Amino acid sequence: MSTNLQVLDRLVPGANLESYIQAAARIPVLSVEEERKLSERLHYEGDVDAARELVLSHLRFVIHIARSYAGYGLNQADLIQEGNVGLMKAVKRFNPEYGVRLVSFAVHWIKAEIHEFILRNWRIVKVATTKAQRKLFFNLRSQKKRLAWLSHDEVNAVAADLGVEPKVVREMEGRLSSHDTAFDGPQDDDDDNAYQAPAYFLEDHRSNPATQLEQADWTDDSNGRLMEALGQLDERSQDILRERWLSDGKSTLHELADRYGVSAERIRQLEKNAMKKIRTAMMAETEAA
Repeated sequence: MSTNLQVLDRLVPGANLESYIQAAARIPVLSVEEERKLSERLHYEGDVDAARELVLSHLRFVIHIARSYAGYGLNQADLIQEGNVGLMKAVKRFNPEYGVRLVSFAVHWIKAEIHEFILRNWRIVKVATTKAQRKLFFNLRSQKKRLAWLSHDEVNAVAADLGVEPKVVREMEGRLSSHDTAFDGPQDDDDDNAYQAPAYFLEDHRSNPATQLEQADWTDDSNGRLMEALGQLDERSQDILRERWLSDGKSTLHELADRYGVSAERIRQLEKNAMKKIRTAMMAETEAA
């Protein structure tokens, strides 16, 4: 096996997929006894070489599983790489006392990594976030017998079979049938098709000149009334509010207490009373306007 392992060590799926598959196929399948001995060396002794042999001898199974996900339009080498990650996680967690072959234990981990990769990369917008949606994503295609939309009875049957609500089936069916669309649209689109891009029909209310002018007027008016109300306070109250709320480096109650020779609680009371006077003055100005 050593020659095949040396060849495989120099290959990765993304570099030369066919050579990688051929090299993986040349590695002999472990017998029950060989697998048990390697598993015991890894589990009880932490033997890294044993883990390496277990992983490499099962790469053919990862390739076989990854090929079953070819219909999602993702790179086969990437699917194999993700499956290999799942295989390594399974080998790390495998206990020879389980009484099962490693491949039976590893299937779950291999598929879990591939599933996660597909969900992250199948569309720009993630189509499945909840547990029920993730379950549907990988089962709804096989449940549909034709390309047309599911009938009411078919939706209920799929929902009952997968243990989810019918509305979840409808929602996932719509997501599977949709396609990613660029916000700006293709640059070479003609005038007849360009208008379909979201950039041409999604309105940004923040760019409305009337709204911007209204917001600016409101801000100027509020600032003016605030300054006028602030000017009605005594000098100490003004200084406390400026230091506590209007300056970049805000002073603490204790710092102001040391400055005026009073307690921090007294500064807090002065601040509270000043804020109350300003609110009253600004409300009175608003009612008068």
